[in-house]
Amino acid sequence: MSATPPDSADIDLIQRIIPHRYPFLLIDKVRDIVPFESATGIKNVTFNEPHFQGHFPGTPIMPGVTIVEAMAQTAAVMVGVSMDMADKELLVYFMAIDGCKFRRKVVPGDVLELSLSVIRGKPGGKVWKFKGVGTVEGDLAAEAEFTAMMDLPAEGA
Repeated sequence: MSATPPDSADIDLIQRIIPHRYPFLLIDKVRDIVPFESATGIKNVTFNEPHFQGHFPGTPIMPGVTIVEAMAQTAAVMVGVSMDMADKELLVYFMAIDGCKFRRKVVPGDVLELSLSVIRGKPGGKVWKFKGVGTVEGDLAAEAEFTAMMDLPAEGA
């Protein structure tokens, strides 16, 4: 592990940690990373995203499931940065989503801030639980707790 993990991740580092790519890479940067504790993901919502063609024609709204996925990607980057997982083929799988609520539409032009905190997890651990809160300009847009399995590569692989 590096001596001091970075406190932010740009798009290059994000792509070195998680395997997601267009059109399913749903975060643009992660900031305020506190290793093994919390982070904030940033999603710049644009009309060019493919889901807006059908969700909904004439009234583009970011699907709730993609908001929760963006939360999960933020959490995976936070854990990946904390554990120095760049270029190590980290995979992350949902195990459960609880208490998911949507409070505000997220539309093109919005900047979605995804605040993630660890509820349960430890360095080297495979199963983690997170609390995610998505806001736009300070207004609550979505919240959820979710559990994920971090598929860490075997030592020496």
